[in-house]
Order: sequence, then C-alpha cells, then structure tokens
Amino acid sequence: MASDHGFTISTHVLDTARGAPAAGVAVSLDAPGADGAWATLEEAVTDADGRAGPLAGGDPPGPRRLVFDTRAHAAFFPEVAIAFLPAPDEHTHVPLLLSPYGYTTYRGS
Repeated sequence: MASDHGFTISTHVLDTARGAPAAGVAVSLDAPGADGAWATLEEAVTDADGRAGPLAGGDPPGPRRLVFDTRAHAAFFPEVAIAFLPAPDEHTHVPLLLSPYGYTTYRGS
C-alpha cells in the first residue's frame, strides 16, 4: 500500500555469518509523531528470502526508521535501528547485512 505521496519502503536482511537470508526477523517502520517521538506505522516479518515490504511510507513525507529485532542473528546487537530520509514519490529499499558483531546498511535499488 502506498500513501497519497506514493512512496513505499522495503528491506532485505542477510545473515553474512551464515551466508543466507535472515528469515523471521521482526521489522517495524516508524515515523516521527506530532510530539517528535517515533511512532510505528507498520510492522512486518522477513520471509524465507529475508525480505519485507513493500511497506506504506506514511504521510506526510519525512524521516523514517526501520527497527529490526536481530537477537537471533547478531550476538552483540539485539536491535538495529536505521533512520533515513526516503524520496517522497518513489520506492526506497534499505538492505541490512548482519554478522554476530557488526552490521552494514546502504540505499538499495
């Protein structure tokens, strides 16, 4: 589902220690509320291929945050939060590469 602004967000989580997708990772998409605190717009769980989405970007456009429950895949990081500025009228893909003691992310396509 896309918002009136037409932007969606997706993610792909890979467990680099296993060299495989990270299935079953709970993900929430958050946006700042009127009080400035993050509020959840939508929740998902990664599928067998480690993918979740598309998630509706919400309205109005602005900062967003993906929060991943990584306890089963990253020994040192029980949670990873990635804040970013999506383009308001297009799809944004945010991959997460996990290892037991680190993670990497980037703007995907």
